[in-house]
Amino acid sequence: MNPDLRRLQPYPFERLAGLLGEPAPGVDPIALSIGEPRHPAPDFVREALTEALDGLARYPATRGEPALREAIAAWLTRRFHLPADAVDPGRHTLPVAGTREALFAFAQAVVDRSRDPLVVMPDPFYQIYEGAALLAGAEPHYLPAGDGQPDLDAVPDAVWDRCQLVYLCSPGNPTGAVLSREAMIALMERAQRHDFLIASDECYSEIHHPESEPPVGLLEAAAEAGNTDFRRCVVFHSLSKRSNLPGLRSGFVAGDAEVLQQFLRYRTYHGAGLGPPVQAASTAAWSDEAHVGENRERYRAKFDAVLPLLEPVLDVRRPEAGFYLWPRTPVDDETFARRLHAEEGVTVLPGRYLGREVAGHNPGANRVRMALVAEENECIEAAHRIRRFVERLHAEGAGPAA
Repeated sequence: MNPDLRRLQPYPFERLAGLLGEPAPGVDPIALSIGEPRHPAPDFVREALTEALDGLARYPATRGEPALREAIAAWLTRRFHLPADAVDPGRHTLPVAGTREALFAFAQAVVDRSRDPLVVMPDPFYQIYEGAALLAGAEPHYLPAGDGQPDLDAVPDAVWDRCQLVYLCSPGNPTGAVLSREAMIALMERAQRHDFLIASDECYSEIHHPESEPPVGLLEAAAEAGNTDFRRCVVFHSLSKRSNLPGLRSGFVAGDAEVLQQFLRYRTYHGAGLGPPVQAASTAAWSDEAHVGENRERYRAKFDAVLPLLEPVLDVRRPEAGFYLWPRTPVDDETFARRLHAEEGVTVLPGRYLGREVAGHNPGANRVRMALVAEENECIEAAHRIRRFVERLHAEGAGPAA
């Protein structure tokens, strides 16, 4: 077996299953632990999928159909205010079978394990980044980001010198924090000086608050800085969160044409092309914005309903983007999650499971991640139960966790 498999840590939900016992008796369980969108899939996407079922009779091209690549390029240009001719559909875009798969595969394609590589990532983080680095033969380097985005200016040059790949996550999972365009531009300048690539996971970019302030993207910042060929910059976008299509397994990678050419070569052997019906449905989804606005409004309504219930008892705030709450807990996060499940039937994810200890501190500790993915009435019911539970903790004398 590949010896690097032994370096992988248990996935957060495997750890969560080992932590929890039986749920509270007599109440319906409510899961806020997994970031799986549960709003209905758009009808017009379902129709596009079924109308293209004849495509099941042929193998798909790894690079995707021209119509899909053109829809992706047009969406990028509209959404991130790019110059009209900046994104070449054939050179700058590549459809992928969901960004989880692509974020993992990207490290396998670009990391040179013969050069003692580092892969830099925020901490806490989406666990695929770490697994991708380890199986590419690299050492992960964690940048603490417990309450926002990491301080990139605090990273010493010795780290950048070994770095081959940086994973960004903006908006962040789990924090919901957005990296500024100034920080993105400064990171691009470091990438040029120190010879590394930037992989920006932007899967939550379309769930933003308020409506008038969409998060900046890496390609947008690159174009503003004069990097119109997106040198060293690659972004990852998905239909899972934006369009409520997690089961479609469809996203794309876009950016540096030379890097994508080599990533396409890797993927030709990897064998991860999208089936023709999936491509047709994806083309329809990337071409429509009305359903995305409706989706944002549903999340906004849930935050509006839930936060007034939780703010009096928890240190919690509305995120800049995404659908997670990331509150501090009055007891340690594992105790909080275990007891909340046992006493109120609500499942949340301990924050330490999303982080790694650096200099004696795990920046996810004493927080929990709550995903407001269920319908609004279920999220409100969960908030009432959480508040009742926290009030009991305070009555027991629990204060802020250390």
